[in-house]
Amino acid sequence: MSDWIGHECGIAAIRLLKPLDYYIEKYGSPMYAVNKLTLLMEKQHNRGQDGAGVAAIKLNMPPGEPYIFRTRSADKDPIMHVRNRLVKAFADARDKHPEAYHDGEWVKKNVLFAGELLLGHLRYGTHGAAGESFCHPFLRQNNWMTRNLVVAGNFNLTNNSELFDMLVELGQHPRNKTDTVMVLEKIGHFLDEANDFLFRKYRKEGLTRTEITQRIIDELDIYRILKKATRSFDGGYVMAGMIGHGDMFVLRDPNGIRPAFYYHDDEILAIASERPQIQTALNVPIGTVKEIEPGHALVVKRSGEIMMDVVNEPGEKTPCSFERIYFSRGTDKDIYQERKNLGRSLVRPVLDAVDYDLEHTVFSYIPNTAETAFFGLVEGVKDMVGERMKFHLLKENRLTAERIDELLSFQPRVEKVMTKDAKLRTFITADTDREDLVAQVYDTTYGIVKPSDTLVVLDDSIVRGTTLRTSILRILDRLGMKKVVIVSSAPQIRFPDCYGIDMSKMKDFVAFEAAVELLKDSGRESLLDEIYAACKEDEMKPRHEAQNQVTRLFDSFTDEQVSAKIAEILTPAGMKAEVQIIYQSVAGLHEACPGHKGDWYFTGNYPTSGGHRVANRSFINFMEKSDARAY
Repeated sequence: MSDWIGHECGIAAIRLLKPLDYYIEKYGSPMYAVNKLTLLMEKQHNRGQDGAGVAAIKLNMPPGEPYIFRTRSADKDPIMHVRNRLVKAFADARDKHPEAYHDGEWVKKNVLFAGELLLGHLRYGTHGAAGESFCHPFLRQNNWMTRNLVVAGNFNLTNNSELFDMLVELGQHPRNKTDTVMVLEKIGHFLDEANDFLFRKYRKEGLTRTEITQRIIDELDIYRILKKATRSFDGGYVMAGMIGHGDMFVLRDPNGIRPAFYYHDDEILAIASERPQIQTALNVPIGTVKEIEPGHALVVKRSGEIMMDVVNEPGEKTPCSFERIYFSRGTDKDIYQERKNLGRSLVRPVLDAVDYDLEHTVFSYIPNTAETAFFGLVEGVKDMVGERMKFHLLKENRLTAERIDELLSFQPRVEKVMTKDAKLRTFITADTDREDLVAQVYDTTYGIVKPSDTLVVLDDSIVRGTTLRTSILRILDRLGMKKVVIVSSAPQIRFPDCYGIDMSKMKDFVAFEAAVELLKDSGRESLLDEIYAACKEDEMKPRHEAQNQVTRLFDSFTDEQVSAKIAEILTPAGMKAEVQIIYQSVAGLHEACPGHKGDWYFTGNYPTSGGHRVANRSFINFMEKSDARAY
């Protein structure tokens, strides 16, 4: 992607289902769980830029012995930093007590993080402060084992203020309104409530406090706790948690917006945000890795019993399609094919743009995430070439050997015209510094494009268009072609995301800018005031009645009109080559990614009412010239 936008967070979890001695004997090391967890995290590094953290719980530790451990890092390489801390604990034990290092009972008692439950997190903060103290997992500590709570997740909630008020009504005094605090305190409150209920119940029956604690461990209903805690949540989320005595859970939102997968056998349960990472870490076939269903929670009891049941009634399944286009690793079998399909679906509009003149067309892409879609585009063009070849071979009279050679040897011209300098990582630079740096971050290959050529360049998405306008188009113009066609494998991004991806300000989207300019060109600017008034009125209604008022902005224009205006906006002053921009259609997106219908940033069709409210608030901010976030 030429424009940098924020990533998703990622989770990884391990639950050992056998005693530690089993893994020492079979795998030769007490670090089996730590190795698998950190491998899952490293393989999901695409999801975390700001920090990482790991928490562990040891089962059945006697009173007086620590049983919950946590380490977090916001260093430059946070995953490696966290892993080094974990490894050091084992290495120190091995060096000081080599004779005991392969005794599972000794290791569990004496080595930090030698637990049966491990929860890892990769943080990408969509807003707010950064630093180690803001990294997951978060702890809610208590002297009672069954009240200790560890939480980490990949989530954004749209109704934090509403949840904050609920906590205040419960008598709490939350320290801030972040969704992390809301999640931790809401689940923690109902965990306390469940403990209190069971304590009172068995106290009346005359059990001792020690006996009651064991009953709580055995009977704590995680599903009931999660149902009460999350019934008012509005957003996209995967929430993972561990309770001090050894229960573990992973909960997915009712629309399945955020992904979560798991694998288990008789040795281990592994959980991650992406499927191929589990396949790689555990060397298991694709069919054994399962998806946690929308609205369901995967729960592992301290006993090792694994179950999955409904927490919140599933709605329409709308997994994030943008995640498939860009964020997820393309090594997943389905994602790889979907990205190729996205490129293939663009063949016809691209050939129309070059007037089917393949002799004078060069195909390329902007590295590196668009590469797979580019393969699909080129394969589709080659299929068209094959059809053309077949036509000529069948229809032409008196074919000569030279003409047959000419037909058989023709191939689309595919070149790598741009390379990104890996040393200049634009995404770690503040926005105020980006423009100067981004002008230097791409190198181009000279001498392969002719003045009579059209250059087709595929990008996986065009969000703000800043990099195209300030850098890429200027650099490409030096090649001297007559026309450049920029192709986006994603549709026009028109609306903010509020479920995890850091795209919250509508004013930043070049498609939104283009629609506003089209209104001005047609003398219909008054529609902006009408939409603004409707958005303000909508804010006064209950959340569940919210409707996206901003869709009216785009109703008067075709996709092609908006794309043409975007090309006009992004063309740098003085550019010699003609510029055309082609976007993926929403229909093409759905055909390419049939299992991922989440398209709200393209269509405004949010799966939750909170999403509609965020879109309206983002438009209000635009009209009021506010740079505030919409949620």
